[in-house]
Amino acid sequence: MNTKQFCYWHPHPAVTTDIVLFTLRAEKLQLLLIRRRNPPFQGGWALPGGFLDMDEDLADCAKRELEEETGIKNIYLEQLYTFGKAKRDPRERVISVAYYALIASDRITLKPASDATEAAWFAFDELPELAFDHREIVEKAHERLVAKLDYSTIAFQFMPKQFTLSELQNVYETIRAEALDKRNFRKWILARNLVEATGLERRNGSHRPAQLFHFKRPGRVEIIR
Repeated sequence: MNTKQFCYWHPHPAVTTDIVLFTLRAEKLQLLLIRRRNPPFQGGWALPGGFLDMDEDLADCAKRELEEETGIKNIYLEQLYTFGKAKRDPRERVISVAYYALIASDRITLKPASDATEAAWFAFDELPELAFDHREIVEKAHERLVAKLDYSTIAFQFMPKQFTLSELQNVYETIRAEALDKRNFRKWILARNLVEATGLERRNGSHRPAQLFHFKRPGRVEIIR
């Protein structure tokens, strides 16, 4: 088929991907920001991200930009939302397809490069002023994350290979910013057949040893009922 017969002139917007990367550090929900090397908003804080290449899939663009700007790779990514207000970028008409990602704190080694001069973690409730409409993107990602706690295993992405049920409960409480009943949480999580005991225990201080668990299907985000 001759594709040239379908070509016609029309203004084309640029497309970018932006990534909201969450982790849990110091018992707080935190996200990764980069300090911009170039205008606009030079020297300001922004989400990792960049322009889509003409021969590149959206998800591949998000993964590439995240690795180039932070050194982080091989993590779970989920498409979040499309942001396309006409004047969201002062350079030109730009549509951004946002992704959000989760990573356990023990898997993090930051190596800023590309058009980022610095990469750093910020508490969700203590964010600096952000470039473009990135504050709106962050808020949308947090809303999605909280909503998916009830019907998916997305929170498991924050966990190490072995953990106690109290540590898992703490993840849910940190994201929700509210306390949960210990007995009801354990009953809920065990009834879904998602975790199993390792046969090992961990002692914290003078407390009784706590049983260690691991996920039956690690690396996957599943819908649960």
